[in-house]
Amino acid sequence: MSRTTSVSYSFLIIASMVSGPVFAAEDPALEEVRNKIDAMFPEIGGENVNGSPVDGWYTIQKGSIVAYISADGRYLLQGDMIDLDQQTNLSEQARSQSRLKLISSVSDDEVILFSPADVKHSITVFTDVECTYCRKLHSQIDDYLAEGIEIRYMLYPRGGPASSSWSTSENVWCARDRNSALTAAKLSRDFESRKCDKSMISMHYKTGQNVGLSGTPAIVLEDGTLLSGYLPPAALAARLQQVQQSAAN
Repeated sequence: MSRTTSVSYSFLIIASMVSGPVFAAEDPALEEVRNKIDAMFPEIGGENVNGSPVDGWYTIQKGSIVAYISADGRYLLQGDMIDLDQQTNLSEQARSQSRLKLISSVSDDEVILFSPADVKHSITVFTDVECTYCRKLHSQIDDYLAEGIEIRYMLYPRGGPASSSWSTSENVWCARDRNSALTAAKLSRDFESRKCDKSMISMHYKTGQNVGLSGTPAIVLEDGTLLSGYLPPAALAARLQQVQQSAAN
């Protein structure tokens, strides 16, 4: 695989948002770099090149992948940018903002929603109907709800379109009662389904790729932070409370 193809593939797995200060469109160096990205990586798009916190560099961002390109368009750097004075990972901040934008674009009608009467927090969970810790998480769904945590499930069959979990996910989505069907699927029980538009599973799967998840369960918090793996109800509630307090400060 060529270097161009490799970098191109990395950027294909995410969707767009801008990081850092935006340079004026009249900046000739920025326009040249954007044209170069358009030519070399049309799937990224020059419109996703913008200012960065460092002079002489621009930010390229599509979703959870952040990269930096020199103003002369010669050097491309992928990695985290850290503000040592503020002890802040600027790249991770940008990824969280992108995840939040992606998740916010998915309506409640496009997920399987488990919601308590009193919603204190709302999270999105990418789940595989067959994975062990996904099943463990769902077995405690009443405990999460008791903590005031709303769970917006998106179906992410890790094995891809040819897997049995993909087929089961489609059947869950096409069930009249998706919540009950999801619970049954996680218990390896039968449930009734019907014919319907199954393309939502592809959307869920693509969104999971775009947010940068590496496995399931994957939890996207209210600030766009991505947690990989299972977290017990009380621990998750405490983490969400920390996020809420940080946002208020």
